[in-house]
Amino acid sequence: MINLLKFIAPYKKRVIAGLLFLFLQVLGTLYIPTLTAAIVNNGIVPGNMDYILNTGVLMILVAALTGGLSITATYLSTSLAASLERDIRNALFRKTQSFSVTDFQRFGTASMITRSTSDVIQIQQAFAMMMEMLLPAPLMTIAALMLAFAKDRFLALVIMGTMALVIIFAAIVSRKAMPMFVALQSLIDQINRVLRENIIGVRVVRAFNRVDYERRRIDKTFTDYAGTAIRVTKIFALMMPVIMTMMNLCTLLILWFGGKRVGSGLMQIGDIMALVEYSLLILFYLIMGMMVFMIIPRAQACAARIHEVLDFKPEFAGPPPAGQKFERKAKLEFRHVTFRYAGAEEAVLSDISFTTGAGQTTAIIGGTGSGKSTVASLIPRFYDIQSGNILIDGIDIRNLPLSELRQKIGYVPQKAFLFSGTIADNLRHGKKNASLEELRHAARIAQIDDFINGLDQTYDAPVAQGGGNFSGGQKQRLSIARAIVKKPQIYVFDDSFSALDFKTDAQLRKALKHEVRDAAVILVAQRISTIMDADQIIVLDDGRIAGIGIHRELMDSCLVYQQIAHSQLSREELA
Repeated sequence: MINLLKFIAPYKKRVIAGLLFLFLQVLGTLYIPTLTAAIVNNGIVPGNMDYILNTGVLMILVAALTGGLSITATYLSTSLAASLERDIRNALFRKTQSFSVTDFQRFGTASMITRSTSDVIQIQQAFAMMMEMLLPAPLMTIAALMLAFAKDRFLALVIMGTMALVIIFAAIVSRKAMPMFVALQSLIDQINRVLRENIIGVRVVRAFNRVDYERRRIDKTFTDYAGTAIRVTKIFALMMPVIMTMMNLCTLLILWFGGKRVGSGLMQIGDIMALVEYSLLILFYLIMGMMVFMIIPRAQACAARIHEVLDFKPEFAGPPPAGQKFERKAKLEFRHVTFRYAGAEEAVLSDISFTTGAGQTTAIIGGTGSGKSTVASLIPRFYDIQSGNILIDGIDIRNLPLSELRQKIGYVPQKAFLFSGTIADNLRHGKKNASLEELRHAARIAQIDDFINGLDQTYDAPVAQGGGNFSGGQKQRLSIARAIVKKPQIYVFDDSFSALDFKTDAQLRKALKHEVRDAAVILVAQRISTIMDADQIIVLDDGRIAGIGIHRELMDSCLVYQQIAHSQLSREELA
């Protein structure tokens, strides 16, 4: 199981209070059979009606008090379990924030969703039931057995024998069910993955007329899960009839042998009733314990999955050396950088070297798969390089806290992504305290202000999940405006102009040029027209630099650049 002690430690007072209430509840529950035996043993004496009434009133008071203690203990255990669930989920979220892209790919998005939701809920439910049902069981069992032995040793041994049978049976069932619970959680991962793919790719599914195929595919995941769940349910469905049979058999044996011992004068008839109630209490708490054992194997599987995330050592683990601070030079340098993705045989980038600084625009162009977007992803350290150095202001980015590094960078991804909320919320994503005038200024530069002002709620207009209520060009311009609001020292535009028409592209770059004059700009693009006026153009070919220079120089010296240029523009346009 996951080490819950570190999560429970802040609530130790609540735990102690809950255990105290459970202890008092057990004492009250055990006291009632004693009073029952006393009434039966003494009530048969003529003229003892006052004793019966007084003892009956005492029983009612004890029962009411025990009920109040039970409600309080349940409230405390439920509250503690909810707090535990919140803390584990927060710990998972904080841990995943330290993961690199490679680390996320190791677990998978669907699995991380399941671990953060279903797995945590299973642990919370198991913990609540352990507090309410499992923890009182040993105390109840030991105390009730001691009282049973005080009444009659032989009948107490009958109760112990039944207990042993129940425990052995439950252990066998739990051992068979444990692997199935592990499989259940993996199948939930699979359901999440397939559902997520179908929701995200619904347009592709419909465009290629694959609805029936995807329906069969998702039906298979549901059927696999249902089959495993039914097998587990069948195993546990056998538990209750068997345990109830053992319980009734125990009661029958107590009455059978108890009657004979009463007839022999070895015990009183009220003691038989007390022993029956003790056995029922012991076995009832054992049954509740068995119900918890139905959940514990699944909770153990979930805890192991969460433990795997919390104990995982991220790719970027380890504190950076102290005493290194950024200066506002905005100087970016690649020194002989080589990088390959996890599991890849060949490097995506090989021996990449270039330098850019404040006021410079460095464009990166190349064919599909040449490594352009990979260069952009390495600057904010989404991945770690295998050899070479990436330096900002002369400091290797691996020697800097990720938060400090990324605060200096304004990144616009190739696939524009917006968060649900409002337009203003999205634009303030990099600068929470940005004023409305700053938002408007960024929107004007990104050529999106006319569109926003045309909306009924302008900057308070709602944004659907992922920006689904906007077109590709609108999402790109909003993403660019979001980076401009941040006012970073380094701008990284990863093919962020691809959805714009030529006119909007030209207007945006013209307005942006004045805005970023004190910053370094990395511009990844497919279109020659977007990068022709860049201060430095890097041409990539198969992960290597095929040429560096301005447009005119590359047209004279770089064959790869010439091929790209002639494939996109006419001679007149190039001239």
